[in-house]
This record gives sequence, structure tokens and C-alpha cells, in this order.
Amino acid sequence: MAPNWKPLSNRELDRQIEEARRHSEIADPGEPRAVSARYDAARGRVELELKDGCLFAFPADMAEGLRGASPAALAKLELVGDGYALHWEDLDVHFTVPGLLAGRLGSRVWMREHARRAGSTTSEAKAEAARRNGMRGGRPPRSGKKGRSGGKGDAA
Repeated sequence: MAPNWKPLSNRELDRQIEEARRHSEIADPGEPRAVSARYDAARGRVELELKDGCLFAFPADMAEGLRGASPAALAKLELVGDGYALHWEDLDVHFTVPGLLAGRLGSRVWMREHARRAGSTTSEAKAEAARRNGMRGGRPPRSGKKGRSGGKGDAA
């Protein structure tokens, strides 16, 4: 059986909200909180202004759940929990401000994949250098400096 439920009065709701705000400020006054947040469509990034006056921004495409979202959807960003978190209702995406400042733009799996992709950047210059090295027989041999292994072929 479901418990009896009745809606809160506006007065009770206001009291609970105020109590939650006081609790959030008491919880950790040194924890970073945002006073404003917005999506800058021209730069493609989310920008936060923190209570201490610092500014923080990150490219929206780097964050899990935001890549490929429309500028209109990204602009519907809300600051929640007295500046503790960001929330995109339509995208069902949530980030804490302390987590973002620590560089956590997604789950561990997302971050691992993001790091893998970042290391595999290719460019025409890299491709051309690889072709030139291939025509020369690959990587150049080590110079006469002693190697790490201390094995055959290393200088004595």
C-alpha cells in the first residue's frame, strides 16, 4: 500500500527550501559554488562564474551527454542546489561544480574514451612525417647513447 500523501502548503514548501539552503551553506562553506552559468554558443562552451569571483569554462562537446546537443538545448542550463550543480532537464544531464573543477566531465568510461581519442589526433603534418620516415626505413637507429635496457647493442 502506498503511504498517505498530501501536497505541501506553499508556506511549508518555502520553509523546507530555506532549511535546505541553510544546510547547503553549512555543509562545506569552502566548497566551490557557482553564482551564474550559461552556454556561449559562439564559443561552444559552458561558462560558470564562481562565488569567489573566479571564472571557469569548458567546451560542451567534451562533456558526457552534451556532445552533439543543439545550442538551444545547451542554453537551457540550470544552476541547482544553491550553485552546487548544473542541470539540463531536457538532456537529463547533471554535473557538480566541484566535479567539473576537478576535470570530471563524465563517467570513468567516458573519460577513458575521451583520453584515448585525444591521444590519437592525426594531422596532415603527422601523416607526411610518417611517410618520410617510412621511405627512410622507419625509425632512425639509436645514437651511441646507452639505452635503458642495458642489453645487446648498448655502449659499454
